Amino acid sequence: MKYKIIISVLVLFLPLLVAVGQDRDADDYQTEFIWGVNKNTAGGLIGGFVFRKSFQINEGLFQSYGLEVMNVKHPQEFQLRRNTGTNAFILGKVNYLYAFRFQYGREMILFKKAPQQGVEIKLNAAIGPTLGLLAPYYVEIGVDQFNSRRVRYDPNEHGAEEIIGSGYILQGITESELRIGANFKTSLSFELGTSKNNVTGFEAGFLLDAYTQEIELMSAADNKALFPTAFITLFYGTRR
Repeated sequence: MKYKIIISVLVLFLPLLVAVGQDRDADDYQTEFIWGVNKNTAGGLIGGFVFRKSFQINEGLFQSYGLEVMNVKHPQEFQLRRNTGTNAFILGKVNYLYAFRFQYGREMILFKKAPQQGVEIKLNAAIGPTLGLLAPYYVEIGVDQFNSRRVRYDPNEHGAEEIIGSGYILQGITESELRIGANFKTSLSFELGTSKNNVTGFEAGFLLDAYTQEIELMSAADNKALFPTAFITLFYGTRR
């Protein structure tokens, strides 16, 4: 369903953006820096953050260096809440996966925009290493009617009836284990802007993370080493 929504957005907007952006002279710029907020099919409400610096190779072609910081979730994660006064928790979750994706890519301008108006459309492709931090999942366990403690979740030790909430944000990050992988991304970006030096827009496409070993996120689920995702990123940036 999430893939269909992103594809539908592209289908609806592409004809309009092409009509607006083509057959016009673009603003001249040699470098571009953007940062954005990402939503993807393997993340939560906010999947993570994107940073990218691009340099012109020749007219219509750029090379880019990027960093993506993402919280990767298992598709079977489902939040439970013991009652209205407690935090939600995910039954069966044993680890968080924080992915740091380093990327080198190329950006090809498909349609230029007129100076200070219109839309610029780019075709993007990037590849690079992924460093994954596998951090243990903590839960809050009720000790008695008035006290509780937060412990590393063990599905063989902690029953659902004992859990009253999740641990603190980033609790367990110091106990993380490193996982090595690689990523490949392809996308279309639609860049808007009313001034020569600023740009806003969105990017939509597909990304594949591949790790050298299976990543255990859930205790009683099919864990994997490959994470294909569809994504959309809203970004803002500057040009020079």
